[in-house]
Amino acid sequence: MPVALPSKMIAVGFDSPGGPEVLAPREIAVPAPGPGEVLVKVAFAGVNRPDVVQRQGHYPPPPGASPIPGLEIAGEAVALGDGVDASLLGQTVCALVTGGGYAEYCLAHAAHCLPVPESLPLDQAAALPETLLTVWHNVFERGWATAGETILVHGGTSGIGTMATMLGKLFGLDVIVTCGGPEKCARALEIGAAHAIDYRASDFVAEVQRITRGRGVQLVLDMVAGDYVPRNLKCLAEDGRHVTIAVQGGARAELNMAVIMARRYTLTGSTLRPRPAEFKALLVQEVATNAWPLVISGELRPIMDKRFALAEAAAAHARMEAGEHIGKIVLEV
Repeated sequence: MPVALPSKMIAVGFDSPGGPEVLAPREIAVPAPGPGEVLVKVAFAGVNRPDVVQRQGHYPPPPGASPIPGLEIAGEAVALGDGVDASLLGQTVCALVTGGGYAEYCLAHAAHCLPVPESLPLDQAAALPETLLTVWHNVFERGWATAGETILVHGGTSGIGTMATMLGKLFGLDVIVTCGGPEKCARALEIGAAHAIDYRASDFVAEVQRITRGRGVQLVLDMVAGDYVPRNLKCLAEDGRHVTIAVQGGARAELNMAVIMARRYTLTGSTLRPRPAEFKALLVQEVATNAWPLVISGELRPIMDKRFALAEAAAAHARMEAGEHIGKIVLEV
């Protein structure tokens, strides 16, 4: 039976870019689902680094996307647009969205939703879509990772880093991570990394060469870019792949192309948010087939850091920017 919906809702956004303090609740209209869309009554929304970059003014939403931050949600499907299977109404789902997650209601493409099993708490469900889809696409599709290979992951205790560690281990990869400090390294090992390098205390290039006995790794998942890229390449074995998914250390890198040619490296990267809806639907199908069964069985669960109330989104952003979190931060709506 259709749910009676309010005309207004609370959402957290900002008028001008700035620090976490620019985030504030405001009352806006509840959106109506268009063809192929689902309106989700949000229980939890994930907080991700792109939300922070958007708030800072460096990552505007793609055309047609909500200006409200928030790229992943979990909750109940309460209204359906034309062409959506009626059985979805009332179902508990989590979804990848292009924006609008920091709100009481959010639109999602029906094809971008995943069913939430009863065994999965909703805060954890909201912490999965962005990191799981990003890691699956970049490690296994763009990075061609296969069982028995070794991957180097920077930011080992971040949301992406923890997901890459757990998913990589489940699919037979040896995972080496870098972390800032001995406490984070210890936690990364508990999460499943084979090796954790404290980049503040040692040179990660030398450590990778020591760990791999000079062979290097087959794949690097890079969130830093900048001057890390030439250092990352020194960690790669011949025919190695380097996948960049963020540029936290700067967008420019100086590379020796002769080395890239001689060692047959592949350099690639991607951003998920601006990709077409059709691409994301295919990616969700891939994850539903290959990785979601591990969620249903309980073998794969996100590492959770802290939850904040929706109105405390500014504090959630401040925690992410401080870099002390381990795993995922979520907003409770």
